[in-house]
Amino acid sequence: MNRLVMPHALRFPFALLLPAILAIAGCGVSSSAPDEAPPLEGATIGADFTLTGEDGTPVSWNDFAGRYRIVYFGYAFCPDICPTDVQRAMAGLKAFEAQEPALGATIQPLFISIDPARDTPQVLTEFTANFHPRLIGLTGETTTLEQVAKDFGTTFSRGETQPGGGYLMNHYGYTYLFGPDGEPITMLPTDQGAEAVTAELTKWVR
Repeated sequence: MNRLVMPHALRFPFALLLPAILAIAGCGVSSSAPDEAPPLEGATIGADFTLTGEDGTPVSWNDFAGRYRIVYFGYAFCPDICPTDVQRAMAGLKAFEAQEPALGATIQPLFISIDPARDTPQVLTEFTANFHPRLIGLTGETTTLEQVAKDFGTTFSRGETQPGGGYLMNHYGYTYLFGPDGEPITMLPTDQGAEAVTAELTKWVR
C-alpha cells in the first residue's frame, strides 16, 4: 500500500486513499475486468514542471511527452521507506523490461526529491544509480517542490531536528504511473513487492 511516512512509522492505506481520489475526480471505482478503466482515470493529478536534473540542467515534465512515467516523491537520506519503495518499483520495472523490452523502453522512472537541502544533484546521482540505470533524480527550490507535490496530489514537510542535527522528512509514499499524454493511470503496489509492480505495468503499459 502507499503510506504516509510521518516519520517512517504511520502507514496510510492505499485502499482508503483511492476512493477519495476517485470521488474528487468524479470517477467511480471500476470493475476488475481486463478492459477496465484505469483507477486514476480522470483524476486531476500531474502538471508541467521544470526542476533540476542530476547533471544540473533543467528537466521538465513535458520532456517525457509520449512516454509512460513512474513518479516517486522521496529523499535520498530516507533510512527505510524510500529505498524500499524505489527498489521494489525499479525491480518490477526491470522484470517488465525483460519480458517486454520494447514496452519497457517507453517507461521513464523519475525520483523527485523533497529534501533539496541535502539532495544535491551529486547525491541524487549516487542514489538513483543503486536502483535503475534510467532512473532520473530531480530537485529544486523548496517552494517549487511544494507546488509540484501539490500538483501531483501529495505533500511533504520537514520533521523535527534530531540529536546530531539530522532530520526526517514527512511525506506520502505514493508511486504513480502516468501515461504517454501525462495522464494519471494508477499507483503501483510497491507494498506488495516487485512482482506486483511488474503485474501492474503489464496490465497498463501497452
